[in-house]
Amino acid sequence: MADPEVVRVDYRRKLLQHKELDSRLRNLRDNVKTARKEFDKTEDDLKALQSVGQIIGEVLRQLDSERLIVKASSGPRYVVGCRNKVDKEKLVAGTRVALDMTTLTIMRALPREVDPVVYNMLHEDPGNISYSAVGGLSDQIRELRESIELPLMNPELFLRVGIKPPKGVLLYGPPGTGKTLLARAIASNIDANFLKVVSSAIVDKYIGESARLIREMFSYARDHQPCIIFMDEIDAIGGRRFSEGTSADREIQRTLMELLNQLDGFDQLGKVKMIMATNRPDVLDPALLRPGRLDRKIEIPLPNEQSRTEILKIHASGITKHGEIDYEAIVKLAEGFNGADLRNVCTEAGMFAIRADRDFVVQEDFMKAVRKLTDAKKLESSAHYSTDFGKE
Repeated sequence: MADPEVVRVDYRRKLLQHKELDSRLRNLRDNVKTARKEFDKTEDDLKALQSVGQIIGEVLRQLDSERLIVKASSGPRYVVGCRNKVDKEKLVAGTRVALDMTTLTIMRALPREVDPVVYNMLHEDPGNISYSAVGGLSDQIRELRESIELPLMNPELFLRVGIKPPKGVLLYGPPGTGKTLLARAIASNIDANFLKVVSSAIVDKYIGESARLIREMFSYARDHQPCIIFMDEIDAIGGRRFSEGTSADREIQRTLMELLNQLDGFDQLGKVKMIMATNRPDVLDPALLRPGRLDRKIEIPLPNEQSRTEILKIHASGITKHGEIDYEAIVKLAEGFNGADLRNVCTEAGMFAIRADRDFVVQEDFMKAVRKLTDAKKLESSAHYSTDFGKE
């Protein structure tokens, strides 16, 4: 009879061998899977190199289940057939298609043509901003979320109550109060596409190009619902219309009329929402401000003392500090400061610490920074901002 100890040792040895072989087998299977993927990719690349290019066309009309009228990019029109793998239900009028070079058979449906300017709008990163990073604007955040987030996330609430959700929101207020920051916070907290538009970038020197960009922007938004369009500095194209003016003024007016048309055009409960921001609401055209286009006007005012304390604490949270910091005393000196000024206070306090060859900020650095920026604020004393907007 075999010695039990010898049997146990032999069993352990074979168990270790089995585990090692099993591990090697798994690695080999992974290698085979990777090699197969590389083989398929190489095969596709070789086919692509050997294949002939295709013509881009546009479907004009479907004659029957087999034949369609298409217009080639070169101009002429053809009655053509369709490849079996292509879904014929998607080939509606206006669809871009790829045509075979010799037979002109429809090989595949192509996505809508998008202007590179509009495409780049969608791929701008709004950053990772939480609502807690926006200080002193709790009421404004609530109103904005009710107007934009609630209809996108829970549209059935509005259907149940029987009201139409707001299409768009206008954020107005002095510079530096957090209008753009609010829009970025909405974008980073909602699982929706976000188109950021700088209104001045839309204006083009060629007649009709600006209006075309507006049309493409809204078409792209409808194709990528849910979508939020944020138009910053809307006064660049949304100014009050007048009869006299240069050709450039008339082009801006045409752009505004196209924007008004698009705002009236999309579905009431559609998942395309509009946010506009300006610091000159008094110059905007009344047609743009009427309910049905921009249903809510939210004022972003200069922060009061409590709001300034909240904002200062948010910006100072990442700073290395030493000793007690009396935020209330700093805020009392910062009368009339907006959110951007308070962020600048933290930056200047850090600069004072660096100048003193310290790697931390003390109370006196903040006080010096506020005094320095108070002097700089006198340069803005000539800036005019109308606070009468929306008040009858």
